[in-house]
Amino acid sequence: MNRQEILEKIINEEDKILVSKLLDKIEFVAKRNSVEHTEFLDMRQRQILEKILLNMKYTNYVALGGHHEAERTLIILYPSKLEEVFKNNHFDYDTIFSVIRITLPNELKGMYHHRDYLGAVIKIGIKREKVGDIITSINGADFIVQKDATKYILEGLKKLTRFSKSKFDVLSIKDLNEEKQTIQKLKIIIPSMRIDNIVSEVIRTSRAKAVGIIKEERIFVNHELITKSSKEVKQGDIITVRGKGRFVVGNIINTTKKGNLVLEIEKHI
Repeated sequence: MNRQEILEKIINEEDKILVSKLLDKIEFVAKRNSVEHTEFLDMRQRQILEKILLNMKYTNYVALGGHHEAERTLIILYPSKLEEVFKNNHFDYDTIFSVIRITLPNELKGMYHHRDYLGAVIKIGIKREKVGDIITSINGADFIVQKDATKYILEGLKKLTRFSKSKFDVLSIKDLNEEKQTIQKLKIIIPSMRIDNIVSEVIRTSRAKAVGIIKEERIFVNHELITKSSKEVKQGDIITVRGKGRFVVGNIINTTKKGNLVLEIEKHI
């Protein structure tokens, strides 16, 4: 399948640009015999590109975001000569990723949350595609960023009043703070294990609005985009609601007299 045939099958213009950029990177790998990578992708974008790569039977790539639970990832493409290097995990990912660590002063520790750090990125005009996951803790946050944008992002963050007394460090991806997220245990009552029922309860909205969120392509189960409200989930499944968080499906604890299910959910904060 050639480039034109691939792009002709894509209706959405933004998706077409996304795929076109991937195809450019594949050409660069072949011509330059070099490692190339996309910008940071959300889970929907990653799924689109991985389907293209699967159809092309292109296997010389990895999708990484700097840590094992990353929601935002890069697709890194490499030439055949580096196949063993990547398979044996000997590639130096510090050539692609950097970590910008903000350590808050004592009086601000615990005051800022993920939305505050994401708001900072937006405020300084950084393209979201240049920044991966933002790992927060009581002490501050680690921003996973593209290596080539590190200096610009760092300078922008330092200019913000909210971080005027904070300490900044640029670190290796190996030094990323993967502090465990706070987990909140929830119990919800649902008529069935359909995704719309669960989403409605965990984000506290109506089922009609939950269906709308699914249609907006904001729901992922085990990192796979879900577009049908009738999707059945099972114990251990990871549900991500873009803009609302991540939820892990637990045990069915009980059944009510009306036949509804009492389900345990872990909300990752």
